[in-house]
Amino acid sequence: MKTSWRRIMHINWRNSRKLPKKKKDDDEEDEDCFYDALDEPSVNNDGNSSHNTDRSPPLSSDNDSLFKDRSQCDSYDPDAFHHQPSSNSDQTSPLAKSPWSSYTEQTDPASVDHDYGNYIGLMASLVREEGNIYSLAASGNLLYTGSSSKNIRVWKNRQEYSGFKSRSGLVKAIVISGEKIFTGHQDGKIRVWKASRKDPEVHKKIGTLPNFKSIVKKSIKLKNYTEVKRNHSGIWIKHFDAISSLSLNEDHSLLYSGSWDKTMKVWRVSDFKCLESISAHDDVINTVVAGSGGFVFSGSADGTLKVWRRESQPKRTRHYFSHTLLRQEFAVTSLAISPAGVVYGGCSDGIVHFWEHEKLIHGGVLRGHKLAVLCLAASGTMVFTGSADRNICVWQRDDGGGHTCVYILHGHTGPVKCLAVEEERRRRVKTHGDGGGGGDAVCILYSGSLDKSVKIWRMCQQRLPPENHSLPPPSPQRIDGLRRSRAECQNRLSHRRVSKRKK
Repeated sequence: MKTSWRRIMHINWRNSRKLPKKKKDDDEEDEDCFYDALDEPSVNNDGNSSHNTDRSPPLSSDNDSLFKDRSQCDSYDPDAFHHQPSSNSDQTSPLAKSPWSSYTEQTDPASVDHDYGNYIGLMASLVREEGNIYSLAASGNLLYTGSSSKNIRVWKNRQEYSGFKSRSGLVKAIVISGEKIFTGHQDGKIRVWKASRKDPEVHKKIGTLPNFKSIVKKSIKLKNYTEVKRNHSGIWIKHFDAISSLSLNEDHSLLYSGSWDKTMKVWRVSDFKCLESISAHDDVINTVVAGSGGFVFSGSADGTLKVWRRESQPKRTRHYFSHTLLRQEFAVTSLAISPAGVVYGGCSDGIVHFWEHEKLIHGGVLRGHKLAVLCLAASGTMVFTGSADRNICVWQRDDGGGHTCVYILHGHTGPVKCLAVEEERRRRVKTHGDGGGGGDAVCILYSGSLDKSVKIWRMCQQRLPPENHSLPPPSPQRIDGLRRSRAECQNRLSHRRVSKRKK
């Protein structure tokens, strides 16, 4: 009996000696494994944690980017920076509680001064967990972002400022007219918002286009009904499918809306009244933009780009079809008009067509993308094209009407869905030969992507050398927003591990 008890006590003693060693191995394993920025293990469908340190983490989707050395960048994973502080400190930032997580790209202090100098490149990234980014609008130092989460976020100086939510579908378009913010939604309605004067961070809905009163009034008479689908009719003031585009005319008195129901509608901004409905295309309308001189341009999936002319009559405003600028088999996916009046049209084949606005003469094409051009923006002599190939091309127009691709912005891991541009208000960059009196225009470019992120770029207008037809055009400079942010990701991860060890 005594011998049996001695054997049992000896086995327990040996097991107790092994426990600390096993705990040490577990600690080392946790220390070597990389899950994400929160150091949380991924869970499989069977509920078991997966630990694999012998190989790099697999691609989460086909859109994930790889570096030239085939190493994966984890910095723009949707879960990579959730609830992370904006700087390396032991205290938790209030911004960490936001569904957005922002960080500013670190630049070389020797290359820029306190006013950013002539720095060109990525300034900051905003990665959100709520949904893909479908729309952007910039006004001064405010940025409005719409996504598939039904939320509209407001950002001020790259920090979360405010936000408001609708009960409709995803936000596909945003335009701003003074104090009014118009948002186009998946449910076919346009909602109007306004910031409170007492508290500018609070936004209230002040209207819906069309409103309930107008719908009831138009529903009484049969002449207000039109066929919207086969064997289905509805009143003409309503959109019966998603709103794809919004645009304001020059004096912001009229709002144009394009929809997947193949119609373009005209609204009066002052009282939100629908003035006109135009059956514009044979397929869904992807984009609408209002130009100068009463011209309106619409692009559709039917491959046409049409021009409409506004004529003011004593009692009402009417729009008439002028002519078709483009007719092809590829869909027209995006439109933009430069300050000089040049009309740009992006297509699903990756080509951008442009026309001189005065006579609307076809000026040529811009070939810089392999996939569909989903969005366009223009500022000064620069034109920005965002594509499903995840790149943004920056083009510059010379005095002769030619275009040169000066930059290729790479950093998104999903299709670039929307662009917004604002001129930098602080100063103009001095360049050689200015004598200190002038400079090149600087603008801030915002890009939204289906990788759930918004990137902020700083762009400067370049002075192109005289064109020499005997020499090939210069190659565009590639600006990579991934390598810098990847280093930022590693710094944050290292800091987090050091903080854990101290605890």
